[in-house]
Amino acid sequence: MNNALVLGIESSCDETAVALVRADRTILAQRIASQNEAHERFGGVVPELAARAHADRLAPMVQAVLDEAGIGLAAVDAIAGTAGPGLIGGVMVGLVTAKALAMAAGKPLIAVNHLEGHALSPRLADAALHFPYLLLLVSGGHCQLLFVEGVGRYRRLATTIDDAVGEAFDKSAKLLGLGFPGGPALERAARTGNPARHALPRPLVGSDEQHFSFAGLKSAVLRARAAMAEPSAQDIADLAASFQQAACDCLVDRTARALARVPQATALVVAGGVAANQRIRGALSELAAAHGLPFVAPPLWLCTDNGAMIAWAGVERFLAGDVDDLHAPARPRWPLDPAAEAVRGAGVKA
Repeated sequence: MNNALVLGIESSCDETAVALVRADRTILAQRIASQNEAHERFGGVVPELAARAHADRLAPMVQAVLDEAGIGLAAVDAIAGTAGPGLIGGVMVGLVTAKALAMAAGKPLIAVNHLEGHALSPRLADAALHFPYLLLLVSGGHCQLLFVEGVGRYRRLATTIDDAVGEAFDKSAKLLGLGFPGGPALERAARTGNPARHALPRPLVGSDEQHFSFAGLKSAVLRARAAMAEPSAQDIADLAASFQQAACDCLVDRTARALARVPQATALVVAGGVAANQRIRGALSELAAAHGLPFVAPPLWLCTDNGAMIAWAGVERFLAGDVDDLHAPARPRWPLDPAAEAVRGAGVKA
């Protein structure tokens, strides 16, 4: 069914999102509801608040998307819902909603791995992107290098042994008083800063270990901020720029190492929330060019959590004949490469 139409539901963190996507890459309709205001005063996402917001918003958002597309649920070929990994309360809300819709309409259910949604999202935006490709998946909860060989075929080359790069961005932004969400706020501050002012560490850069580490960099930001009695706006901008440059250098160094391991890669691809960072995009584009590869990054709206990426992953899996039954579980953890070798530190979770 080359014109398959899939309804996608995303609720793994603090974005409630629904989208209708067709196999020809047409997005018929989509809705994304942010919860930034609800979580801002806490400086981070509160799981219980997020789950309640998903429960309140999902049903009317599904109806709004169907109404905008001018169709009923009967016209949809499959229902795709994020089944993990993520905050388990939110995951359960979205997956149960997807199951209920699939059961009521007699449609196939596709339980989507949230990471697969990110991994395949560049193919929604770029029809010329073909397998296999090297993917740098960077978000608040994940920092991995994956060799994407096909739908459902992922080989993990590297992961973080402690913090994800997105978490390091968010925590550093909080230390600098830059507000929530932290990643975009830190990037804005860094635009007017001097990235060479602070000699921050680049954990694992140049080492033979293929993985990532950002805990030491985050701690260095804490120490540098503590040494400033009354920092000016320029002081904060300089520290933000120094952190961003150090994080970028770590990502480029580790990605270059991974490229050497997969000479058959047809492109270098970045996805996930941190993929919206322009400094990181520019550095990765230069790296790809140096290796004679095209660089592919989704449009900014497709980097953050959204329903279109889940619907598109559903399209890809539906066309491959890969659907799930109504017993598909909600999972707080769900590695894309379950056969990957265990890694020290927090990497065992990936």
